[in-house]
Amino acid sequence: MGDVTDATPVLLDRWHSGDEHALGALVALHLPWLRDHVKHRLGGFLRQHAEADDYVQDAVLDFIRDAPRFQVRDGMHLRGLLARVVENTLRDRNDWFRAKRRDFSRNAPLPTDSVLLLDPKLQRSTTPSRDATKTEVRDWVRLALELLDPEDRKILVAREYEDRSFVAIGDEIGMTANAVRMRWQRAVARLSEVMLELRAGRLPGQLE
Repeated sequence: MGDVTDATPVLLDRWHSGDEHALGALVALHLPWLRDHVKHRLGGFLRQHAEADDYVQDAVLDFIRDAPRFQVRDGMHLRGLLARVVENTLRDRNDWFRAKRRDFSRNAPLPTDSVLLLDPKLQRSTTPSRDATKTEVRDWVRLALELLDPEDRKILVAREYEDRSFVAIGDEIGMTANAVRMRWQRAVARLSEVMLELRAGRLPGQLE
């Protein structure tokens, strides 16, 4: 990767402060690596689509623009996070969650000083013994949702944000109401696990 990726935390900080050029610099810095990484992970379905590379770029832009503000320790950490987000988004095979993400952003705008710190060193040095506010919890949930299995994510959003019944959700995705309820319970537990991992500075499943 080289020392150039050390610019990542600075570029993220500039983007959070309103520097539009920083977003382009972040994408230029990490998109080639991310494109190659995802190409090696794609199945036959997406390999048949010539626009897959463009979709990867769109997913990255959408995530950085619409997800809660976050700070990482280095470029490798950001690449790991983006790879998880893009792979999950590609598995959705449609724009459903991308549109929902924008709804979250419009309905729950973030204060300018709200930044989720994914580096444990930063968390210990800047937010010692501080209880999370409701806004912080909401932001951690929004970030953790990005990293869930697509169907878990869809069920959680339909149930928790859209207040839909298990029967209605099951009719849409081809499951019984009882099966949806059990899947929802597992998804809630998994969401909590992902939040704990993120707050500890780890990506889900990452060994550090």
